[in-house]
Order: sequence, then C-alpha cells, then structure tokens
Amino acid sequence: MTALPPARRTRRAALPVALCVGLAAALTSCAEDPDEGTNGVGRLPANEIETKARTTAKAAASVRLAGTLVSKSGTYKLNMRLKGTGATGSVTTKASTFELLRVRDALFLKAGAAFWRHAEGSDEPTEADIEAADKLDGKYVKVPQDDPSYKRLRGFTEMNVLLDGLLELHGEVHKGDRDKIAGIRTIKVSGGEHGEGGTLDVALDGTPFPLQFARGGGGGVVVLSDWNRDFPLEEPVKEDTVDYGRQLPRTSD
Repeated sequence: MTALPPARRTRRAALPVALCVGLAAALTSCAEDPDEGTNGVGRLPANEIETKARTTAKAAASVRLAGTLVSKSGTYKLNMRLKGTGATGSVTTKASTFELLRVRDALFLKAGAAFWRHAEGSDEPTEADIEAADKLDGKYVKVPQDDPSYKRLRGFTEMNVLLDGLLELHGEVHKGDRDKIAGIRTIKVSGGEHGEGGTLDVALDGTPFPLQFARGGGGGVVVLSDWNRDFPLEEPVKEDTVDYGRQLPRTSD
C-alpha cells in the first residue's frame, strides 16, 4: 500500500471538518429569529413588557375598545371609541342595547323604544307608556349629572379609567407565546403562570400598544385598536334630543 504524503492526508482530514462547519453555519443562519424585524419588545423581561404597554397606552390620544366585560353588576358587550374629551359607541347587556355619547361633561343616551318600555318596570306597559317610549325611540336623552345613572354610564366613556382597570395584570408576570391580533404580531404576558391574573397581548410591530386583554377567571376579552386615530365628537342637534323627564332606568342585566 502506498502511503499518502502528509500534506494530502491533512487536506482530506480537513474536508469533513470544513463541511461540518459550513453545515452548522448554514443551519444557524436559517434558524428563525422571532424578534427579527420587530420593535424588540419581545426580548424584554415580562414585567418590562407590561410596563411599556401600559405606558404607551397612557400616552395615547384615542383608542377603540370592543369586547365583553363580566362584573358583579352584569355582563356588558362594549364597542366604544374613546379619547380624553369624550367617547361614542354602544353598550349591550342581557336585557338591552343602548348608545352612549359624551362630549366633555355632557352625556347622552340613545336607545330604541323597547329599551324605554322595559325601563317602565316589570308590569305590562300601558298605552301611555308605549306612546312615551315611541317618542324616545332613536332620540338622544341627556343624562343629568345628578341622576344616579350618570356616574355609572360615564364610566363606560372614560378612556383612562377603562384602560387602567383593564390593563392591570395580577400576580407574578410571565412571558408567553407569540401570536397575531388583526394581522399584527404580538407577545403575550400574563399574570400568574396560567393567566389567572389576566393575559395581555402587546404589539411587536410598530408601537408596542396593548392589542388584546383577557381578564382572568372568565372575566371577558377586549380588543384594543385604532390607537391615536382621531374621531369627531359633537353634541347631537336639538331636533334629535328629548327630555326623559324622570330618573333614568338602571342599565344592568
């Protein structure tokens, strides 16, 4: 057997090593970086992601909030556009649906005749009740500030109040999976290991706004969108406004 020269043996030994190194480099370069092309929030610890999302939301000028909230007083389905000077949108309970419009301190409620008939109580409405309800159908009723319903209804229109209550995670904060909300990549952070203290989806694309919040214990899910997208707010014209003439009905289910 003819022995190979030392130089050729070295070249042959180096070839498999070079192939292995090249293959490893190729595999490494092909590995997907989940944070590539994002705003970098996904690389942060969970508590910093939560803080950044809350800070970003607090600085925003406006938002749309849509989803379901479950509380001791009932279950509410909201679709509200909110900003510092007021809000507009709808609220649905088990018993009724009504619209709210707030322009600074002026708060208006609009509902169909069925809402006002139901408001008269459990008794069968009289002809007078039906006639009065028909006059209120589709009209804005200005809610007096001394009416017991004013504070409760206004709570649905306060941007900062709603966001402060919704975006708070309870318990030790954990970083979870990546997801997409309305086509926008997100990172989940949750209160408690299994989200029992709430779960927040924070945008990885663009500004790190909170895009979805699931309350712990089945307390509802809300989607937050249209951040910083302004919308008009004007009091209704006189022709569309009527006086209810009595204490407004409760609006829980």
